[in-house]
Amino acid sequence: MTTSFDPDTAPVFERVDTYEEWQKDEGVKLHGGLYVKNLFTLELSHWARMGCDGAVVYLDGDEETNEHVIEVGPGGKTNPVHHMFNEVVYVLSGRGATQVWYDDDRKQTFEWAAGAYFSIPMNATYQHFNGSGAEPTRMVSVTNLPGMVRKFITPDFIWNNPYVFPDRMNADEGWASGGGQMYKGRVWETNFLPDAARMPMPNWGERGAGGTNIMLSLADNTVSSHISEFPVGTYKKAHRHGPGAHLLITGGEGFALVWKNEDMSDLVKADWQAGSLYLPTQDAENEYFHQHFNVGTTPARYINMAPSNSRKYTYKRGINDPGKQAEVRAMVSIKDGGIQMEYEDEPRRIHEIFEEELRLHGQECRMKNLVPWCTGVAGPENKVGSLKGYT
Repeated sequence: MTTSFDPDTAPVFERVDTYEEWQKDEGVKLHGGLYVKNLFTLELSHWARMGCDGAVVYLDGDEETNEHVIEVGPGGKTNPVHHMFNEVVYVLSGRGATQVWYDDDRKQTFEWAAGAYFSIPMNATYQHFNGSGAEPTRMVSVTNLPGMVRKFITPDFIWNNPYVFPDRMNADEGWASGGGQMYKGRVWETNFLPDAARMPMPNWGERGAGGTNIMLSLADNTVSSHISEFPVGTYKKAHRHGPGAHLLITGGEGFALVWKNEDMSDLVKADWQAGSLYLPTQDAENEYFHQHFNVGTTPARYINMAPSNSRKYTYKRGINDPGKQAEVRAMVSIKDGGIQMEYEDEPRRIHEIFEEELRLHGQECRMKNLVPWCTGVAGPENKVGSLKGYT
């Protein structure tokens, strides 16, 4: 320590990224880049904390979020863990069960298989079990760990905090039965989705292509997720926003276009399939347009896995104004105060790229009712959203 106030002779002030330090200390396989093409084959290494193989993914568009992939061997189990960050979990393959508890004498156990989706209540202890003696099971989760460890600095506060949230988990039987409550705006409040890859969903034509959608409020955490599906030979309207959304493809084949510049000079094309994960941004500082295209033979479905920005609990003022709600602004034209680009306003180049990809895949475009210069056949009708929201 010095008492000199001369900055010219002073040492350089060291800046510390506590999340990067945590990554190094974990000693587990780390992946980066723009997106992950195939989570089923992603390389893993032993993750001592979890007691199984795993990997941490920190993509270019991540800032306060990251992704964890774990694989539990046949008949195996993870270590019991608890933590002070949100986590949403999707089962990629296999079958098994998860045990969750705040109190050792009142544990909740629920079974799952590939396609299940759930969130662990904040700081509850949990443990995953592989129900097969012959096959491994693999899961992917999205968390807000980076933001939390950067805020609180000390990893021990995150991973070894004894605080119990008494209102987060009902110890009654059936906590993870798969039941829930539907609200206006297609919001489904639940703790556990047994089959997010195939569950039926209401129509959401305002986002284009005759698609369906359901908004999720999970485990009384401050997580925000939704599931969307759209038909063969179609694509959704473009819209723009900043980082936070993580799109996990659960079915279909297609691609995404992501760009920021008006002339699309920075356009990135990301081909996807079941098991792909991508962020609709190329960095964590800017808002990007992004758009989803189905060139396969089956409807395309994805889950927006977002571990923050709760639908239920406000995170900024005015959230009860529909015009400020993300799910409302997402379906309203930029010209009317939303963040969506209507089909008639999109650059013609977008549809040309789509029709060329369809040709390469031997598929027919079904956007004639939506895009004036489409050379394909009639498909879904257009529907326009409003900032008035849902009544």
